[in-house]
Amino acid sequence: MSPPDRALEPETAVDGPGHPTSMNAAQPARCGARRPRVARVALLLALLLALIVVGSLHYGPTGAWSSARTLRGLAAHLGLAQPLEGHDQVILALRVNRVLVAVGVGAALALAGALLQGVFRNDLAAPSILGVTAGAGLGAALAVLAVGGFGPLAMLSGAADWAPALVSAMAFLGAMLATLVVTAVATTGGRISVPTLLLVGIAVNAVAGGCLAGVQYWVLQDLDLARAMLAWTFGSLDDRLGYHVWLVFGGLGLAAAVIPLVSLELDLFASGEEDARAAGVDTQRVKLLALSASALAAAVAVAVAGQIGFLGLVVPHLLRLAVTRSNRALLPLCLLAGPVVLLGADLAQRLCMDGSALRPGVVTSLLGGPFFLFLIVRNRARLSTW
Repeated sequence: MSPPDRALEPETAVDGPGHPTSMNAAQPARCGARRPRVARVALLLALLLALIVVGSLHYGPTGAWSSARTLRGLAAHLGLAQPLEGHDQVILALRVNRVLVAVGVGAALALAGALLQGVFRNDLAAPSILGVTAGAGLGAALAVLAVGGFGPLAMLSGAADWAPALVSAMAFLGAMLATLVVTAVATTGGRISVPTLLLVGIAVNAVAGGCLAGVQYWVLQDLDLARAMLAWTFGSLDDRLGYHVWLVFGGLGLAAAVIPLVSLELDLFASGEEDARAAGVDTQRVKLLALSASALAAAVAVAVAGQIGFLGLVVPHLLRLAVTRSNRALLPLCLLAGPVVLLGADLAQRLCMDGSALRPGVVTSLLGGPFFLFLIVRNRARLSTW
């Protein structure tokens, strides 16, 4: 491992001595003592998420409903009761989709961030910093441009029914392309350099941001298209459809299936790739699985909800500070903590601002930006070795 990579490692990545062999010898007793705490935190997060889901269904963008009305609407949504009068049942269905998408997006972004931080042994790694969300935003903007009748794909302008699916598909492709570019440039001799990866991520963000600004300037006189593109950059949970729910949970399910295949290995990564290889870990396989799962989770999240930054940075870091640094517990906890933070912040600011709610990407940036600055200041002694 090169000196810059060593300099960016967390000060204490796992409990116990640095070498994996001694770590495994000392860890069973500590793991047994830690499991009840992790289980309590998981139960607390599950209960908190259930309460936030109920609150979000009760109080949506159109205002508060009574509990009886909400329960009847949910029963009708499941085919167990008569539908609500007028447009109320449609509104309830939109609220259900909104909540489910928020849960899936929060879990996907938190899992993506935790996987990246585990692979690169760096608290600053996150999908938004590595260019994944910027690539998705550019892909979505190009799709909106095509649907609006601009450029070589102007023939799609009449396919209004396919517009949401096309935007999601292009966002997904943009996210995956950005991931491939960043990973390819940062890989030398089959090994990924963390400093190079972060710098390439900054460059991809700058290029994608410049292209997006150019596209927005191009359509500035078409207010509808300009507003659609601007809304995507802030993220949105409103007016989500059933296919959004299936897309985000399908991608999340595939990404989460990687957890038992890489969690123990990522714990061994904390002492360095050389030590992990000495312990018998196939480091290239772990990197490939973790990076692919992270890219997939981030891509589907941005494809259905737009750019929601910093969630993948903040949630895993808070769990490490409050609960555990072990990826075997951290990765599953992210699936609960991510939705709690995203949906909880959305509900809280909706209640406090009395209907004048900010976009979720704005809220997470206001919370995550200062937190990212805090991490940089906290780790500046190690960053100075670049």
